[in-house]
Amino acid sequence: MFSYRHAFHAGNHADVLKHLALIATMRHLLRKPTPVLLVDTHAGAGLYRLDSDFAQTAGEAADGIVRLWEAAAAKPAADPGAAEDALADYLQMIAAFNPDGQLRYYPGSPFILQRLMRSEGGDRLKLFELHPTDSRALSRNIAQLKPGRSVSVLRQDGFEGLRASLPPPPAGTGPRRALVLIDPSYEIKNDYSRVADAIADSLKRYATGTYLVWYPIIPRPEAHELPRRLKTLSHQAHRPWLHATLSIGAASTPATAAVQAGEPRRPGLRASGLWVINPPHTLKPALQAALPQVLAALGRGSGKGYTLESGG
Repeated sequence: MFSYRHAFHAGNHADVLKHLALIATMRHLLRKPTPVLLVDTHAGAGLYRLDSDFAQTAGEAADGIVRLWEAAAAKPAADPGAAEDALADYLQMIAAFNPDGQLRYYPGSPFILQRLMRSEGGDRLKLFELHPTDSRALSRNIAQLKPGRSVSVLRQDGFEGLRASLPPPPAGTGPRRALVLIDPSYEIKNDYSRVADAIADSLKRYATGTYLVWYPIIPRPEAHELPRRLKTLSHQAHRPWLHATLSIGAASTPATAAVQAGEPRRPGLRASGLWVINPPHTLKPALQAALPQVLAALGRGSGKGYTLESGG
């Protein structure tokens, strides 16, 4: 049950898609002074070393943040926050955790959310992580930030924790707001149905929240069915939605050749998707500008591409 560790996958192309959209969404939400409840249902360890044994074993960052980092090295910096500069904003976030210019650390969603949130403005962050080792690491990593009471780390099932967190508490300066990130490992087959059930329940409890659901695109019926279920739930709740996918394509070097060459890397995940319910109106143009640049840097063979659609 606890074999999955995100440290093996930190900084891969799936993280790029997920965190690019997460930052762009947060930038929009923070334009209003009303506090936001932030919920990360599967938080992981929070911060990862890309030169660790975990990361080096899979080497997935090499086809993700490492390529983007290198591709952007010769380009002039852009102003963060604007829709057309969402990719630059994301890269500047990663650079903030690597101030010497050497790419050694990759921030998971807990550290990204904590960096962006306004603790003095009433924003609150709830981090759920059930894996015993990652939960302890997350607690240690967050403690180093000294966030006070604005961040809570709970060793608890994230789906159950989400149910207890919604609707968010009243805000004295305006309507209640919430952003929820759901990205389980999908290592357990019923994670797919639990995600759909969590969204159905959350929309009943708090229909106006912003929900981001990441999922892998793999040859498995449940993986293909999940976005269809999320689309149905969005329509039933009469909520707008956005769906983005990114595929870096097949590796140019077959796995067998890589092994013969002494490389530890395996083919790994090629594509993933992100479903957003109640997306900010700025998110689609942000991704429309960013995804072609991401694909240009990360695309590696047949099957590469991206899609972006919205409705509601």
